Amino acid sequence: MRLRNKPWASEKLSEYPQYVVAEPQEQKGKWNEEFGNNHPIHIEVGTGKGQFVTEMARANPDVNYIGIELYESVIVTALDRLIEAELPNVKLLNVDARDLKEYFADEEVGRVYLNFSDPWPKNRHEKRRLTFESFLKLYEDILIKGGEIHFKTDNQGLFEYSLKSFSWYGLHLKFLSLDLHKSDFEGNIMTEYEEKFSAKGQRIYRVEAQYQNK
Repeated sequence: MRLRNKPWASEKLSEYPQYVVAEPQEQKGKWNEEFGNNHPIHIEVGTGKGQFVTEMARANPDVNYIGIELYESVIVTALDRLIEAELPNVKLLNVDARDLKEYFADEEVGRVYLNFSDPWPKNRHEKRRLTFESFLKLYEDILIKGGEIHFKTDNQGLFEYSLKSFSWYGLHLKFLSLDLHKSDFEGNIMTEYEEKFSAKGQRIYRVEAQYQNK
């Protein structure tokens, strides 16, 4: 995916500290203080343009959401959504997901969402997939006991790979759907990609994977 350069994005992100946390490492272990409550903390890794995290926060005011996105030119659109929505239970981090342990303490996060992650289809790029074992270890460390990953994709190859990765790591798979929009799952919040792909008749795959070894 080619990203449009937005040289003004960095400055805009810095203008809204109520939504974009500039020094997230300083909040490690203190995210409930940042939000000003003791609600569960759920993170979306690869939040993109922010539709999912914004609508989840709107639908669940008793949960704190943190959207994590590497690219400034993308996360600035998520910021625009938050400015319009004026939701108090969302924060954005413009950081690399490989550094999650720098920003979250052990067992500080209640749930991880992975939505339409880059499939990195070439074998030599396997370690970049957000469901590769090194990422699963990162999530395990920051998640509470019995914490879950909720994963959605339109990419069958990535879904099959992820199911194997989850299983090999020892996660319990539940609520698995090979065609989400034709299932009886209720309360689905769609991402921008999901709306686009489902409108074309493409299948959406979904699974919830729960850690068992804590």
